[in-house]
Amino acid sequence: MSIDTMEQLRTVYRPPAPRAELKVLDRLDAHCRNFIALSPFYVISSARADGRADASPRGDPPGSLAHVLDDATLLLPDRPGNRQVDTLMNLVERPYVGLLFFVPGLTETLRINGRADISTDPALLELLAIKGKPPISVLKVAVEEAFLHCAKALIRARLWDPSAQVERSCYPTYGQVLADQIEGADARQIDDGEAKSARTELY
Repeated sequence: MSIDTMEQLRTVYRPPAPRAELKVLDRLDAHCRNFIALSPFYVISSARADGRADASPRGDPPGSLAHVLDDATLLLPDRPGNRQVDTLMNLVERPYVGLLFFVPGLTETLRINGRADISTDPALLELLAIKGKPPISVLKVAVEEAFLHCAKALIRARLWDPSAQVERSCYPTYGQVLADQIEGADARQIDDGEAKSARTELY
């Protein structure tokens, strides 16, 4: 049966525990700040004006991934990448993001939702520079919701369990995948280019 109303949905899922609503903050408290400071990785979600959604990974050393400007404002650097700027194009049309922060070894995650503006303010770029290299732009997120998400998903996934890691040989390289998907693409050339980029163009 297809579910397409709130009433149908609540016949399948019981109401949440009262603390589920009570834990949602409209600011970044000390625990949120600490989680962000420990995190080297988050996923950012956005949507176009027509509602089509997108999610993208972001990574940096802990402490450089994001900067808490104040209790209601989070700064996120946009480092060099593939230049598709899917997220940024979405934000031009619909300036709202969902963020999911991870900390290796912790099974809880931190979720933050808010309105994001794209900035090239030199002072903000300098604030988020790594090795003297500033990001291309900065997302200035006005926090509307922030809350810790329970551990069940990562426990089920065994995400940090070394015994659950997959051998690299189980999946083809980036270049091999693209060579299968793009006519005329050269797998070795792509892999060599990606390896060079990872050494010289991270920042």
